[in-house]
Amino acid sequence: PNSAMTQKAAMETRKVAEMHKAMREMQKTIEDNFDYVGNGFAEEARKIHYGESEERNIYGETSEEEAKSLDEEGVKVSRVPWLPKENA
Repeated sequence: PNSAMTQKAAMETRKVAEMHKAMREMQKTIEDNFDYVGNGFAEEARKIHYGESEERNIYGETSEEEAKSLDEEGVKVSRVPWLPKENA
């Protein structure tokens, strides 16, 4: 095999591993500091936005359509790519 190709592949593999490590660190920070609200994310985000629930950082799941609806209502949300658990 071409050693330049092998070196490039090794470098790409390291970059992917570094990205995964950074994403896992971000996920741990979110898990440690935000309240998990599961599939009730959109509903709870609205309640917080409209003062019906305690203001706090939350995370969970929602559909693309619900995320767009939240944005249109002025509810500030961020979409974060989520890696599955390593030992799942």
